[in-house]
Amino acid sequence: MIRQAPVRVIVAEDDVLFREGLISLLDQFGFEVVGQACDGPALLAVVRETRPDLVVTDIRMPPTNGHEGLDAARVIRAEFPDTAILVLSAHVDVEHATELLRGGRSIGYLLKSRITDVTDFIDTLRRIAKGASVVDPTLVAELVSAERRGEPLSVLSAREF
Repeated sequence: MIRQAPVRVIVAEDDVLFREGLISLLDQFGFEVVGQACDGPALLAVVRETRPDLVVTDIRMPPTNGHEGLDAARVIRAEFPDTAILVLSAHVDVEHATELLRGGRSIGYLLKSRITDVTDFIDTLRRIAKGASVVDPTLVAELVSAERRGEPLSVLSAREF
């Protein structure tokens, strides 16, 4: 039996307890955590140094708590297109998520609050690392809703159709 090398991961999260908990979880399930970061510039530096298989990053990180994680994800996708990326967020951000998801394969966007099953989360990470794209169902609902709001006929009732 051929044993596969573990998925090499970087975790970028400014909340130290969440970051350490995620690292512990990944270690427990056989991932190799090769680096960690608490802001966008540190994330880019450690990615360039270690060239991981997968990056798990929060969208909002210091110094502005804007979209530093998302901005770093864009740079990572441009410089290392084979690196899988999972973006975690506390909020649905349709515009930024749509932009990120245009990147194609090996990409994911999940809401932190919806991660309730460890086994499913670990499976999601493995699928993303193997090339799948994963989108939080809440985001999908928002995307569909936003698309419908932009249609001129969306203001008509079913009877008016």
